[in-house]
Amino acid sequence: MTDPFAGFEVLDLSVPLAEDLPCHWPTHQPFQHKTGNWFTTERRPSGSVYSRGPYATRWMALDEHTGTHFDAPCHFVPPPGSGLPGAGELGAVTAAQVPLGQLMGPAAVVDVSGLSEVDPGRSPLVPPRVLAEWETAHGELRPGDVVLFRTGWDAAYRRGTDGDGYLREVVLTERRPGWPAPDAATVELLLSRGVRCAGTDAPSIGAAHDPRPAHATGLGGGMVFVECLTALDALPARGAWFCFLPLRLEGGTGAPGRAIAFRPAG
Repeated sequence: MTDPFAGFEVLDLSVPLAEDLPCHWPTHQPFQHKTGNWFTTERRPSGSVYSRGPYATRWMALDEHTGTHFDAPCHFVPPPGSGLPGAGELGAVTAAQVPLGQLMGPAAVVDVSGLSEVDPGRSPLVPPRVLAEWETAHGELRPGDVVLFRTGWDAAYRRGTDGDGYLREVVLTERRPGWPAPDAATVELLLSRGVRCAGTDAPSIGAAHDPRPAHATGLGGGMVFVECLTALDALPARGAWFCFLPLRLEGGTGAPGRAIAFRPAG
């Protein structure tokens, strides 16, 4: 069998996970990664570590939307029969039920890093004209394309307090403006083009000041979103292939996973 990936480079578009990285939403479950078993019992500054055998394991506690992850429709669409506003059949579509094929396809990278917002805690919105201009330059979006919004926000994904500008200083203390995010009309345009997966190198596809419009419009239309990507600046506007493989999490409103891209070599 010939190598189907011959002539392509594999790029990792996933952020690393660690307790000192801003990989979780500030108001949600903090990411924890601790020693579960060590080769031998030891006393450490953080507490005693007990051994149940000569091997090492670690345990994790994390929110479904930790690090590079995707949003399933049920993240913002209430389940049918709940009586909640916006409830529908898509509210029953959980992480494990999203077809893997929906999470991969030709990458269409839209650079929105030039958009800025002056008000702390608010995101600059990406209007439909940005997509129209992109299509003029690179061709109309097609069904199956994966649209990736390159905001450049992943540059703020840093360790310790240096990483507070990624999320905490935007949504919690509102000390700085937020990341560029598509408005509802832009998401509707994606749906009209047959796009069923979009991603961003920002913490959320939704605006920092109001994440609902983009999420409810897209997820309510059957889309899924991959968030907290990185290294989108290494991809061409067209020509790469995107793939996200999430954990097969039953009942999940989303799931973390690994995002990669196949970029033509050279």
